[in-house]
Amino acid sequence: QVQLVESGGGLVQPAGSLRLSCSASGLRFANYDMSWYRQAPGEERELVATNVSPAGDIKYADSVRGRFTISRDNAWNKLYLQMNSLKPEDTAVYYCKAWGPNNRAVRLAYWGKGTLVTDSS
Repeated sequence: QVQLVESGGGLVQPAGSLRLSCSASGLRFANYDMSWYRQAPGEERELVATNVSPAGDIKYADSVRGRFTISRDNAWNKLYLQMNSLKPEDTAVYYCKAWGPNNRAVRLAYWGKGTLVTDSS
């Protein structure tokens, strides 16, 4: 079965850096669009960044553009989010999402359980 497991979250000081990882299994990773979402307390879940399969178009939310970098390693079925210059408003649970496969008429979404990132201000 498809499984997405996030890691790398934790407590970081303002303006610090952190790298999140998402390990995927049970799917042909290269055939899935991969995204990072986040949800802050009391807020709606929002899209942070998307990396279209296999490593094509990349999009960022305006709030993180220039600070965050999304990347993927199809050989190791991993998705990354490098977060620099962290701000208090970046505090949230970050989720890994897979959407696909892109070679099928019906696409499904799979979610990880999330990893908490806390910016200490």
